[in-house]
Amino acid sequence: MTTTETDPVEPRGEAPDRKAGPRVEVLPARDVPLGGPRAMTVRRTLPQRARTLIGAWCFVDHYGPDDVAESGGMDVAPHPHTGLQTASWLFSGEIEHRDSLGVHALVRPGELNLMTGGHGISHSEVSTPATTILHGVQLWVALPEQHRHAERDFRHHVPHPVPLDGGEARVFLGSLAGDTSPVPTFTPLLGAELTLRPHATTTLAVDPAFEHGLLVDHGDVRMAGTPLRPAELGYLGPGATTLTLTNTGDAPARMVLLGGPPFEERIVMWWNFIGRSHQDIVEAREAWQNGSDRFGSVTGYPGDRLPAPVLPGTTLTPRGNPPVPQAG
Repeated sequence: MTTTETDPVEPRGEAPDRKAGPRVEVLPARDVPLGGPRAMTVRRTLPQRARTLIGAWCFVDHYGPDDVAESGGMDVAPHPHTGLQTASWLFSGEIEHRDSLGVHALVRPGELNLMTGGHGISHSEVSTPATTILHGVQLWVALPEQHRHAERDFRHHVPHPVPLDGGEARVFLGSLAGDTSPVPTFTPLLGAELTLRPHATTTLAVDPAFEHGLLVDHGDVRMAGTPLRPAELGYLGPGATTLTLTNTGDAPARMVLLGGPPFEERIVMWWNFIGRSHQDIVEAREAWQNGSDRFGSVTGYPGDRLPAPVLPGTTLTPRGNPPVPQAG
């Protein structure tokens, strides 16, 4: 996915039920149009003014369920990425992926497509004619300094369902509930889809070195005692050894759980580039605008690639997170 959004919002200041568990910060979503002439609207919960990353996760877009007959679906022309990985995860629909590695793949529900941009890659994303309802998430992972110029890469993984008390998990990155994804990552990460039956509660063993974010797709969910509305992202700092989730509603609930140790590096994230300085972004933009081999080319997309937006008139400065609150 591609973005030009520059005005994140503040977290919702709702007090948790402190008898039920540690403090959870609630990050609200805001509507953002994707770039390009056929823009679709997504709900973005990361980055925020108050929180740039959760672990190395630096970007969370949530979209649908959209009737593509009305919305037009997804049609994102070839665009570049540097310094990051993109993780595509669908609940319904199908997206055709093409990239400058020469990969032509389909994103389907319950299947992870993980693309490494590293030094530079370009790709396009288009919902297929078979899609009637498009619904899913697009996630970005910031690469650490040691690996941010890594070679382009693409991985595909289909996790199997793992039973939980009152529901199930599909672990697409990292380890949870006794299951481990085989997909390698550059920093420790957790990514999993969770479902809970009506009025079910599950308690998960989690890594106390990790901070966690829980994105609610649908349902009436409590994270460590704090209520979360659909499209909100609950944040819990490191220190907890367990995480309790409850579906308080009469219908099933679905969530995406993300985690990782705090990412200590400060980053500059502008458009589809992640660097460490303003100059990193200037050089990446110039390379894309000039058709540099740095990003390669995408074949098979019926249209022009996206031009880069104009840089702001001020110097882009690196951003990190505020001091990490400890759970408990």
